Amino acid sequence: QVQLVESGGGLVQAGGSLRLSCAASGRAFSSLNMGWFRQAPGKERGFVAAIRRSVGGTYYADSVKGRFTISRDNAKNTVYRQMNSLKPEDTAVYYCGATSRISSASHLQGYDYWGQGTQVTVSS
Repeated sequence: QVQLVESGGGLVQAGGSLRLSCAASGRAFSSLNMGWFRQAPGKERGFVAAIRRSVGGTYYADSVKGRFTISRDNAKNTVYRQMNSLKPEDTAVYYCGATSRISSASHLQGYDYWGQGTQVTVSS
């Protein structure tokens, strides 16, 4: 089992920045592929960014490319997402996902473990 705890959400004005963290425990962090998804009210949970376990390859949704950066610190068992130039449409609950499988980075079904989510609200 893997436990994931997100932190760093909050209220920010449009154009501002936030950094989200997701701390993992219960399994060797370096063996996990990690991803971030988000869910806005009335919408399905959608892919934001992912980072692979080995060489740390990264993937981004088109809507966040150039604004969001995903990174990981294996020594701290933590994955980060730096969010810059935030827009009101980025408002959502952000979830961290993890898997030890070889799976699609951008699909919900590719992840086996989820955190509780953290709210990000961007005001205009």
